[in-house]
Amino acid sequence: MRSRIGSFFSINLSIKYFPISFFAMALGMLGFTLSVRKAEQVLLWNIHPSFFLLILSTIVFALISGVYILKIALFPEEVGEEFSDPVKMNFFPLFSICFLLLNIILLDTNILISKTLWVIGTTIHLFFTLKIVSQWMHHNNFDITSINPAWFIPAVGNILIPISGVSHMSPEISWFFFSIGIVFWIVLFTIVFYRIIFHHPVVMKLLPTFFILIAPPAIGAMSYVKLTGGSLDAFARILYYFSFFTLLLLLTQIKHFYKLQFYLSWWSYSFPIAAFISSSLMMYQKTGLDFFRIISLILLSSLSVLVIFLFGKTLQSLYQNKICIEDTGCST
Repeated sequence: MRSRIGSFFSINLSIKYFPISFFAMALGMLGFTLSVRKAEQVLLWNIHPSFFLLILSTIVFALISGVYILKIALFPEEVGEEFSDPVKMNFFPLFSICFLLLNIILLDTNILISKTLWVIGTTIHLFFTLKIVSQWMHHNNFDITSINPAWFIPAVGNILIPISGVSHMSPEISWFFFSIGIVFWIVLFTIVFYRIIFHHPVVMKLLPTFFILIAPPAIGAMSYVKLTGGSLDAFARILYYFSFFTLLLLLTQIKHFYKLQFYLSWWSYSFPIAAFISSSLMMYQKTGLDFFRIISLILLSSLSVLVIFLFGKTLQSLYQNKICIEDTGCST
C-alpha cells in the first residue's frame, strides 16, 4: 500500500514539474521527419522511412501534450508561473508549431487533414504570438539578460505558416504571418546580438538554443519561395545563405557545446538543423547544384545520429529522475 501511495505522489510531482520545453522533443522529431520526407521527394528515394518517423513523432507529441494538459488541469498555478517566466514562456508556441509541422508533412498525403491541422496550428500560434508580445510590452521583471535565442520561437512559427498556407487559404493570410515573423526576427536578432556582445554570456544550459538562430532565415527562404510562386530570387538567396553562415559560425563554436551537461535544451540542436536541411534540398531543387544535395545528405546523416542520441539521453534522464523534478533547471 505504501509503495502504491509513494508511486502516486511520485507521478503527481512529475506532472507538476513537467516542463513546457518538453515540446522541443516533439518539435525536433517532427522537424527530422519533415527533412526525411523532403529528401524522399527531392532525391527520389525508393524507401520511405518518413512514414515510421511520422508515427513515432506523432505518438511522442500526443504523449507530451496529454501530460501537459494534465498539468494544466492539476497545477494551473505552475503553468501560470511558466508563462510568466521570460525564458519558459517562449516555449509555449512549440505546441502550435508541432501542428504546423504535421500539416506540412501531410500536405501531399491528405489535403483535408493537412488543412485542418494548419487551421488549428495557425489559430493557436496567433494566440500565443499576441499573448507573448503583450507580455513583452507589459512586463515588470525582464531585463536585457532575460533575452536569449529561445525568444525567436514565436517568430519561427509565423514564418513557417506560409509553407503550406498558400495551398490552404488566400496567399494574403500567409503574407500576413510571414511579415510578422520576418520583422520580429530582424528586431530580435539585433537585440540578441547586442546582448551577446555587450553583456554577460548566456547561461550554460541555454547555449544549445543558439542553434535556433539558424531556423528563421532557413524557414524564411522556403516560405518566401512558396509565396513568390516558386522563384528563387535575391531575397530568398540572402535568407538561405545567412542561415548557412549561422550554421558555420555555430559549428566553429562546437567546443563550447560538447562539454555541456544534458538538458532538454539539447533538443534545440535538432529542429534548426532539420530546417536547414529542408532549405538546402529546396536549393538543390531550384539550382540543380550537387553541392546542395551533398550537404543535405551529410547533415541528414548527422541529424539521424543526433536524434537517436537525444532520444536515448532523454529516456535515460527520465529513468534516472533527472527531469521533471523541482529546481533542476530541466525546463530548458
